[in-house]
Amino acid sequence: MSFITGTIARAAIVLILFNVLSKLTALVREVVIAREFGATAAMDAYLVAFSLPSVLFYLFTGAVATVVVPVYSEYLARGEEREAQNLFGTFFNVLVLFLVLATALGMLFAPLLVKMLAPEFPADTAVLAVTLTRWMFPFLIFSGLSALFTGLLNAKNIFAVTALNGPLSNIAVIIAVLALGSLWGVQGMALGVLAGGVAGAIVQLPALRRTGYHFRPGVALNHPDLKKIFKLLLPVTLGYSISETYILIDRYLASGLVEGSIAALNYANRLIQMPLGLFVTAIGTAMFPTLTRRAAENDLSGLGEGVRRSLRLVVLVCVPAAVILLVLREPLVTLFFERGAFDATASGMTALALLFYSFGLVGQAGEFILARGFFSIQDTRTPMVLSAVAVLINLAFSLALIGPLQHGGLALANSIAALSNMVMLTYFLNRRVAGLWKPEMWWFAARVIFAALIMAGLLQAITNATGLSGAAGTPAQAAQVGLAAAIGMAVYLLTLTVLRLREAGQFWGLVLHKLKPGNSG
Repeated sequence: MSFITGTIARAAIVLILFNVLSKLTALVREVVIAREFGATAAMDAYLVAFSLPSVLFYLFTGAVATVVVPVYSEYLARGEEREAQNLFGTFFNVLVLFLVLATALGMLFAPLLVKMLAPEFPADTAVLAVTLTRWMFPFLIFSGLSALFTGLLNAKNIFAVTALNGPLSNIAVIIAVLALGSLWGVQGMALGVLAGGVAGAIVQLPALRRTGYHFRPGVALNHPDLKKIFKLLLPVTLGYSISETYILIDRYLASGLVEGSIAALNYANRLIQMPLGLFVTAIGTAMFPTLTRRAAENDLSGLGEGVRRSLRLVVLVCVPAAVILLVLREPLVTLFFERGAFDATASGMTALALLFYSFGLVGQAGEFILARGFFSIQDTRTPMVLSAVAVLINLAFSLALIGPLQHGGLALANSIAALSNMVMLTYFLNRRVAGLWKPEMWWFAARVIFAALIMAGLLQAITNATGLSGAAGTPAQAAQVGLAAAIGMAVYLLTLTVLRLREAGQFWGLVLHKLKPGNSG
C-alpha cells in the first residue's frame, strides 16, 4: 500500500510550497532582526517577554488542532457534520472566554512572570521585558483562535489558507522592524508580532464561511461531546506545555550567562527549525487526518504503515540537513546573520549553539511524526508522560553541561532530550501498533547513517580546502555555501542509491518519468 499518495500527497505538496514561502519570509525576518538588534540585552528582553505568550501560542496551536481533527473526523464518518458544527461553535465561545482571561492575567502579572523567567536580568533589561510582555500578550487571543480555525479546516482537508499564517506573521514583523525598529526599538517589533497574529486569524474566516461554519453566541455546556473534547484537550495541552518547557528552561538558565546568550540560542534554533518547518510539519499535518480515519476504521495496520513511511521520509531529509547545519555552521551563520548589529562575537556564539542543536534535529522530527500516531488513536496521555520524562532529561543535562559549555550546553541538552523522546515514543507506539518498527528499519537506519558520514567527511574536506571564506552575506559566499551543500546532498543521495535504499530508487524513477516527453506536467 502506498501511503504518501492521493489526497495526502497533494496536501503535502501544497503545504511544502507554502512552507517554502513561510521559511523564506522567516529567514528574511531573522536577517532583518539580527541586523537591527543583533545579540544584545534588548533582544534578550524581547525573547523573554515573548516566551510565555509564545509557549501558550504553540500550546494552543498544537493541542487545539490535534484534538479538533480526530473528533471532527468521527462526526464526518457518521455523517453528522451539522452536529459537529454545533459542538465546535460552543467550543469556540468557551475558548474565547478562556483566552481573554489568560491575556488579562498575563498583562496584570507581567512583572512576576519576567522575574520567574529571567531572575538574573539587570534591572533595566527586566523593565523592558515587562513592558514588552504587556504589549505582546494579546497575541495569545488571535493565535488561539487561529489554531481552532486551522484544525476545523484541516479536518476537511483544506490546508492552503491555513498555511498562510506563517508568511503573514513573518511579513508583519519584517515591516514593523524596518519601519519602526529605528524609532521604537524592540517595541516596534512587538507591534509587528501582534499584527501578524491578528492577520493569521482573519485570513481564515472567508474559508470557514465557504465550508459552512457558523459561530453563534451562547455556550451549550451540556453538549455530550464537549466533555470529551476537554478530556482529550487536557493531556495534549499538558504535553505541549511540558515540551515547550525546553524554551523556559533555556531562557531561565541563560539569563545568568553573558549578554546575548538567549539571542544566540534563538538564532541557532531558527536555523534548526528551517528543515523541520519546511518538510516535517508538512508531512505530519497532511498525514494526520488520514491517520485519524484509519484509526476510526480500526485499520491499525494501515495506520502503522503510514507512520512508518512518514518517519522514513522525514529521517531521510533531516539527517543530511543536520549534517549541513553541523559542518557548515560557521559560514551559514555569517551568511545569514553577520551584518549591522550582529557582529563576529554574536556569530561565534550562535555557531556554537547551532553545533549542538544539530545533533537533535532528527529527534525533533521523529517526535512530531510519532506523536501524531498516538493522537490519531486518541491516546494523548502517553505522549504527555513521555514529554515530561524528556523535560527532566533536558533539565538534568542542562544543569550538568551549562558550566563547561555555557549556552552550548543548553543546546546539547535539548538534543539529548529530543533523541531520548523519539526512542521512547517509538518503543511505546510499537507496542500499540504492532509492526510499526520492523527489522528492516535497522537496515534502513544503518544505510542512512553510513551515507551521512560519507557526506559529512566530504563537506569537512571542502571546508578545510576552501574555507568558504567569501565576505559575509555576499553572493560569493552564498554561492560557495550553496554549492558545497548541493555537492554533499548529491553524494548522500548517490550513496543511498548504491546501497539500494527503496526511497532513493523511487526518487530516480520519478526523475526519469518527469524527463520523458509528455510527462513534464
